Amino acid sequence: MVQKSSLLFSFSILLILFSMSCSDDHLEKTPDVSDISVHFKVRRFENELFQADTLHFSKELAQIKEKDLEFAEIYFNQMLGANDPQIAPQGEEKYLIGFTHFKEVRKLYDTIQQLYADFKPIEADFQNAFKYFAYYFPRKSTPSITTFISEFSLGNFIYGENNLAVGLDFYLGSTYPYQQKNPQNPNFSAYLTRTFNAEHIVSKTLQPLVDDLVPQPETDHLLALMIREGKKLYIQEKLLPDTPDSILMEVTRQQWDWLVENEKEIFAYFVQELLFYDSNWQKIRKYVEYSPNSPGMPVEAPGRTGAWLGWQIVKAFMKKNPSITLTELTQRADSKQFLIESAYKPPRK
Repeated sequence: MVQKSSLLFSFSILLILFSMSCSDDHLEKTPDVSDISVHFKVRRFENELFQADTLHFSKELAQIKEKDLEFAEIYFNQMLGANDPQIAPQGEEKYLIGFTHFKEVRKLYDTIQQLYADFKPIEADFQNAFKYFAYYFPRKSTPSITTFISEFSLGNFIYGENNLAVGLDFYLGSTYPYQQKNPQNPNFSAYLTRTFNAEHIVSKTLQPLVDDLVPQPETDHLLALMIREGKKLYIQEKLLPDTPDSILMEVTRQQWDWLVENEKEIFAYFVQELLFYDSNWQKIRKYVEYSPNSPGMPVEAPGRTGAWLGWQIVKAFMKKNPSITLTELTQRADSKQFLIESAYKPPRK
């Protein structure tokens, strides 16, 4: 347990940082990646499965699996349960034929076809992001992209060596009646489904990749969680420099403006409420996880204000330490020291 004297010392440091002045003449520049060549595949897995000939389904299913055995295991067995006798008592093939021809699932596939028959514009955005990924993480392999239909069970995940999977049924547009499909599902809350659209596909798909790059924090204190989330947002900003910050943060433009206008008050609130070294998950969860609000703040405040503030701290740190690479950034583990070295100070209005 942290001693009271240690906490008081920590908060004294925070208050000093809060009041000190700092000059910031360093302007970060977006690197030129036009000469970087990346090669990656986009596999429209849902098309292969839903367009398979039922008269030769066994052969075509084997070919589908052979293309990517690891994804096939995840999708058919873990996601759909096609090899579970309780779920598919008649066997995998009959179950999958039934799945792909079930009226509601087929309607879902048709909707995806209407929206994403032409995936080239999104593919171009991925290509641009992967160029920046190659620039900042040259030792990492370029991801591949696999799209699929999960019938609303999973939106994105990473598997294998940086392979990214995209559940397109989670990107049917903010007006799609998600909540009517399953009113009890918290994943279909309005503040989340607002981002279930094409604008957010690339940024959301990159999240598991970025999450895999940043180690878990050294403690379960809010400050450590904030800085880890801030690192992730900072990396995404570097991979998607032309994407609006509000999309990266997954908030409305009005909520983004509120965050920017109230940065000083957000920081002060965390200091005054002694939240930085609080590890009560139920108390601090909404400051770093997706949530419709941030406890103790005005109704205009979105959830994840702690993650957003962590992002600002990371920006300040990197401006003070411009020679540090993104890989080195991910390896910085001491959140208290990180905050001190950032010399972070909320801007004056």
